[in-house]
Amino acid sequence: MNKVTALKVAKRAGVSQSAVSRVFTPGASASNKTVLKVREAAQELGYRPNVLARSLITGKSRIIGLVVAYLDNYFYPAALEKLSNSLKAQGYHVLVFMASNDDQSTEQVIEELLDYQVDGIITASVGISNDITARCEMAGVPVVLFNRTQDRVSHSAVTSDNFLGGETAARFLCEAKHERISYIGGWAGASTQRDREAGFRAGLKKAGISLFSHALGNFSTDTAKRVTREMFVGPTKPDAIFVATDHMAFSVMDVLRSELALSIPNDVSVIGYDDVPPASWAAYNLTTLRQRSNLMVDQTVRLMLEKIRDPKVTSKHIKISSPLIIRGSAKVPKGWSI
Repeated sequence: MNKVTALKVAKRAGVSQSAVSRVFTPGASASNKTVLKVREAAQELGYRPNVLARSLITGKSRIIGLVVAYLDNYFYPAALEKLSNSLKAQGYHVLVFMASNDDQSTEQVIEELLDYQVDGIITASVGISNDITARCEMAGVPVVLFNRTQDRVSHSAVTSDNFLGGETAARFLCEAKHERISYIGGWAGASTQRDREAGFRAGLKKAGISLFSHALGNFSTDTAKRVTREMFVGPTKPDAIFVATDHMAFSVMDVLRSELALSIPNDVSVIGYDDVPPASWAAYNLTTLRQRSNLMVDQTVRLMLEKIRDPKVTSKHIKISSPLIIRGSAKVPKGWSI
């Protein structure tokens, strides 16, 4: 069987070969009439453009590598779908790789992506070492961090303003007259965890209140349940808890109500972070700080495309504010409204 070429498609459609090339090249311009004629001819002939050959000619694969640490948190599947759709709309394909939160696992995944000749890499909830950073720079592959930052400012990053979010949670609980305020954080190595806790502690300090108790839930529902039980052992117990993610906050609330027979918010106020869909369910009705994933995705894609077009563009860290969504899991202080 003879191979169907772009020239044959051009003859069938009655257009030039360059017009066929433009139709199948993401980002290239062609009239709607031309696109329709070429795609109809291609379908009739069974033509498929050779993406690999084009990438060898242009030096661009039109592939973005997406590295993810975990998908348990409701926030990430939704955000990653938005990222994929947004990149697809710009003419890029997405390769998704899973990695653990350690340098060795991330290094292996990044090496694989570099072998695929990707045009860029987006890491979501994954830290990246200076060694890996240097390898990507040597390969000329830009990296954008999504919902994470690194100490070395060589990669662009997009996050919520986690420090300000933590500070807002502290102010809300303090103004509600809570006195025994606790914090359940995520994984110690995550920048989001560090910034939320730092902001929360700063907000408590401004109000003249000391953190009553502290534990790390490591972004795990089981660990969050265990540390919640431990916090409520003894005669004096927390009257409010700020939890670093909604994913863990749901588990905290389950333990408080089902195991400890406590009333939320009458006995204990609970605040989360993310505003994932279950936060609005009647079963939780969680007061939380919203991560505005649409804005985060838009900025991440914009920074990636800028870096691909001009590698000399200065890296930047974009912080997006997290509004407090007030529901029924925390006492509402005067001056704040649902």
